[in-house]
Amino acid sequence: MPGKNTISFLEAMPKVELHLHLEGAIPLEAMWNLAEKYSGTSEVISLKELKAKFNYVDFPHFIKIWIWKNKFIREYEDFTFIAGEVAKDLIRQNIKYAEIFYSPADHKSKNLNSQKISEAVFNGIKLFEKEIEINLIADLVRDFGPENGMVTLSELNEVKHMKVVGIGIGGSEQHFPPEAFKKVYSRARDLNFRTSAHAGEAAGSESIWGVINELNTERIGHGTRAYEDENLIEYLAEKKIPIEMCPISNVKTGVVKSIEEHPVKDYYKRGLKVFLNTDDPMMFNNSLAEEYALFIEKLGFDLSDVKKLMLNATDSAWCSESKKEKLRNLLKEYYLKEYKTNNSNQ
Repeated sequence: MPGKNTISFLEAMPKVELHLHLEGAIPLEAMWNLAEKYSGTSEVISLKELKAKFNYVDFPHFIKIWIWKNKFIREYEDFTFIAGEVAKDLIRQNIKYAEIFYSPADHKSKNLNSQKISEAVFNGIKLFEKEIEINLIADLVRDFGPENGMVTLSELNEVKHMKVVGIGIGGSEQHFPPEAFKKVYSRARDLNFRTSAHAGEAAGSESIWGVINELNTERIGHGTRAYEDENLIEYLAEKKIPIEMCPISNVKTGVVKSIEEHPVKDYYKRGLKVFLNTDDPMMFNNSLAEEYALFIEKLGFDLSDVKKLMLNATDSAWCSESKKEKLRNLLKEYYLKEYKTNNSNQ
């Protein structure tokens, strides 16, 4: 089990996170402020009760609570506020580079447009650009369909200079297979957007094949249920497609029964290009250091394995090669300075 020295080591380690949803990463106190602003305190009467709201019986229930929480994000200034609060939380965790999903399609019913939402998010993160580099990935949300996705993509193309580097599709994977978004992803590539897609979370291995064969996506979000198809595991290992894994999220939404049973252990041993992420830390009460601590405690790995996973994340990031090299050097310097000391004190 990791001791206090290991936990401290992971918290202080310079980190990279590539699968993080803005609306699911709002620090709890900031979420409470939004609830107070919009009279949500009639539904959750305390911060403790708000925290308790984020418990789920399954993935559909998680989506239901996601929608409930979003009703307290109503104005452009709310996006600037939450983006800034999330950036501060990432800095507190010593995360040096992050890619954050945000979901403009979720808010169109509030008469908020994609361009202004993007601008508002950008205004929030740029306040902290000296302390952390953050790029944005727009989640087109598969529930709204490919036609809406194409419209949103066109809107996003007008604001890509505001750190919008890629697109993805989250949402109710079990009801909306990825194949319908083939033309959207083709168009995204034409517009020089990077591409990821949630797959193998609420649906099986066929969903992962779908994002590979039909969407030609560069990265896979979750990829948890790849184990259902041995040919898929071999393909992912051979092609080294980056997989944005979120173990605590998968346990909290019932995709996997326990951390001990999470397939990331097998995927890592078999050479798949995996790395760890928090997904929705407000909604799962987790941190990136905790994800890596459980990788050691529950799955039997050590700090040298953590370093390999973090380098996988760095290699998979959608930033400049010079930035990646700086991130690699930060990590290697940290290990050279701290790793032997930490090991000798275990």
